[in-house]
Amino acid sequence: MKYSISEIVYPEGDRQEISHSLYINQIVDINGYPLDLPVKTSKMIAYKVYRKSTEETRNEVITSFFLQQLTVWELEGL
Repeated sequence: MKYSISEIVYPEGDRQEISHSLYINQIVDINGYPLDLPVKTSKMIAYKVYRKSTEETRNEVITSFFLQQLTVWELEGL
């Protein structure tokens, strides 16, 4: 039996397991949950998913979603 694991990878390299899947160019909060657009305030930490990779080992499939932090100006444009 294979286990499926999804994780987000922050720009600094830290990793956090998440219980859901994401897609490229999706805007997420600091915990990896999708944000409703337009955002209510630009005074928050938000990321954009810019890359997805899948690594398969003998017992598990790890899907990594790499994040890029958005600037205040990018958030105001959403």
